[in-house]
Amino acid sequence: QVQLAESGGGLVQAGGSLRLSCAASGLAFSSYKMGWFRQDPGKEREFVAAISWSGGSTYYADSVKGRLTISRDNAENTVYLQMNSLKPEDTAVYYCAAGSGGSPYRWVSAYRYWGQGTQVTVSL
Repeated sequence: QVQLAESGGGLVQAGGSLRLSCAASGLAFSSYKMGWFRQDPGKEREFVAAISWSGGSTYYADSVKGRLTISRDNAENTVYLQMNSLKPEDTAVYYCAAGSGGSPYRWVSAYRYWGQGTQVTVSL
């Protein structure tokens, strides 16, 4: 049974930082690309960042480039999202996802397994 468990969300002031973690179990983690997506109520889930199975390639949405960094530790079966210089518009539920193969990285449909999500709220 595949499980993806996000943690690290919370309430932070604008300009602050958070580090999200996603612990994976029940799958060959080092064989999967990993992605972070976010969703506001009433909106579609949107791509935030992704990383290849080896960690050698990373991809970011334009809105987060330079502020958020995705990384992974294949020995620990964990993917991270370091979030710096947070803005109120970053407020959303953040989901991690696992998908087989390479590209595409930015599509929701490219990922088979999803976590339950963690809330990130950025206040002014």
